[in-house]
Amino acid sequence: MKWFNNILSKMVPHMPRFAVGIVAKKYIAGVTLDETVVAIKKLNEDGFLTTTDILGENIPDIEASQKPVNAYLELLDTIKECNLNSGISVKLSQLGLTHDIEMAWDNFQKIINKAKNLNIFVRIDMEDSPWTDHTLGFYRRARTEYQNIGTVIQAYLFRSNIDIKEMIMDGKTNLRICKGIYKEPKDISMHDRSEISNNFFNLVKLCLDNHAFVGIATHDLELIERCKIYIYEQNITKDKYEFQALLGVPVRNTLKRLVSEGHQVRYYVPFGEDWYAYSMRRLKENPDIAGYVFKDLFNIFHK
Repeated sequence: MKWFNNILSKMVPHMPRFAVGIVAKKYIAGVTLDETVVAIKKLNEDGFLTTTDILGENIPDIEASQKPVNAYLELLDTIKECNLNSGISVKLSQLGLTHDIEMAWDNFQKIINKAKNLNIFVRIDMEDSPWTDHTLGFYRRARTEYQNIGTVIQAYLFRSNIDIKEMIMDGKTNLRICKGIYKEPKDISMHDRSEISNNFFNLVKLCLDNHAFVGIATHDLELIERCKIYIYEQNITKDKYEFQALLGVPVRNTLKRLVSEGHQVRYYVPFGEDWYAYSMRRLKENPDIAGYVFKDLFNIFHK
C-alpha cells in the first residue's frame, strides 16, 4: 500500500483545484472563523479537546506578519467569548521568523500576552530543520514568563532525544511528539518507518518517565496501542498526557474509544484562506494522507 500512496502523492500537483477543494472540507474546519467555531463546538460536544491553527507559513516579508497576528488575537477573543475548549497553534514563520527574528518575537509576544490573560494554551508548531534551533529558542524564552506554552518535537530527527533531555533539565515542559512531515536529509533524519515509530515510542516514554506532559500525536493505530499499554503498565495518570490527531484523518473510531476510556484526546483544527496551499503541501509531504484523499475522491465520484 505504501508504494501506491507514494505514486498518488506524486500525482497531487496535477489534481484540479476543485477536486482538492471537495476533499479538503474533511481536513479543514473552514475558511472563516465562524465556520471553525461551529466545527470546534461539535468536537467539544463529542468529548474532544481542540487546538486551532490559522493556516499559513513563510510570509513574503515582515510587514505581512501583521495580518496573522491580528487574526490570532481575534481567534483568542473568540475562543474565550464562545467558551471553546481549545488552545491555539502558531507557526513562527507566519510571524516573520524567516525575515527578522526579533520582530517575530515581538509578534509572538503579543499573542502569548493575550493568551496568558485569557488562560489559553499556545503550542509553538515545529517547521523544517533550518528553524528547529530558533523554534526551541523561542520556546525556552517564552516559558521563563508563561506557563501556558508548549512546542513540538519531531521523532524522525536524530537530535530529538537530546533536545527533550535538555528541555527536561530546564524544568517543567509540555511537548507534542509527532513523527515529522518535512523532507529532511538522511544525515539528520531517519527515513525507515519502523525506526521512526520506535523512536517516537521511546521519546514518548522519555517524557512520561520524566514527568514532562506529552501530546502523543500519531494516526498510527499500532503506535497508539503501544503507548496506551505503556501508560497502563506504568500507572501514568491521565493529566500527564493526551492523544492527538489531525482533523479528518480516518481514525475517529479509535479516538472515540480513547475518550470513552477516559483519555484526553485533542484534534488539531486548521482553518483559513490558505487552505489550498496547506492541502497541497500535506498531500505531497505525506503519502498516507494522499491515499486517504484519493479514496475520498473515488467515493465522491462513484456515489
